[in-house]
Formats: sequence, structure tokens, C-alpha cells
Amino acid sequence: MKKIAVYPGSFDPITYGHLDILNRGLKVFDEIVIAVACNSQKVSLFSIEERIDLIRQVVDVSRVRVDTFKGLLIDYVIQQKADVIIRGLRAISDFEYEFQIAQMNSSLGHDIETLFMMTSLQYGYLSSSIVKEVCRLNGNIDGFVPPEVKAALRVKCGLDG
Repeated sequence: MKKIAVYPGSFDPITYGHLDILNRGLKVFDEIVIAVACNSQKVSLFSIEERIDLIRQVVDVSRVRVDTFKGLLIDYVIQQKADVIIRGLRAISDFEYEFQIAQMNSSLGHDIETLFMMTSLQYGYLSSSIVKEVCRLNGNIDGFVPPEVKAALRVKCGLDG
């Protein structure tokens, strides 16, 4: 039976830190669904469609599906016939929040596990928010995001195009 995991997030935009977790997750799972969350409480730089398009440009889609969802993550995971949620952790501060979410998901979907993966050391400080801020200030983001994402970010920040 195929092992499927869901890797949820806002991915606004996808960074090398996200890709690190994805690629390491592919060593464990047969297929990963990158689930771009519709979060009405967050103001996103990129639309859902733009985020999905950027992700598809930078991942090998042979074992990765890119999708979006609204509502409860646990309902989406069950719908995808997955039994694991992948979450990346950068620091202890991430763990407390992620632990609460994992406990809630576990109480709602008893057969769904959450797998926490520590981000590789070189990406421990990296977040989409930081990348957007560095880009807005015309800083070098080459080591943070793939070239396709960099180009899209620079346009969104009014630096190119």
C-alpha cells in the first residue's frame, strides 16, 4: 500500500527550507501532497494560484501533488487517503504551537499521525516572512528561494518588471 503524507502550509512563497523538508519527506513516503492552505486570517503576498504555480515550477511532481484546501486540515488529510501530516520545525518556539495543533488533529482524526521534521541547520532561521522582508528591502535572497521564486518575489515587491 502506498504511503501518502500531507505537507500543509501557506508557502507564501515556498523556500529552500520548505523544499528541504519535502525532499527529506520523500525518503520516507511514496507520495507527498503539498497542501496550500487558504487562511483568511493571513494577508498573503501571492494568491493561492500563484503559490501553487510557483511550487509546481520548483518541485519534481512525479511523487508530489500540489493542491489547496479550505476548512479543517484533518478532513483534507482523510479525503486524500493519507495517514500522516508532515510539519517542519525550525526552533523550540515552533514546537509549542505545532504540538497543540498535532494534539487537536489527533483528537479529531485518531488514525492520523503528525511527523515533525527538524529543518536542516542551514535553514533553521529561514521563513517566508523573512524572505519577503529581505526582498522588499532589495536584499539578496539567492540562498533562500529558487530562482523562479526569486523572480516572482522581485516583481511582487516592485523591483523588476
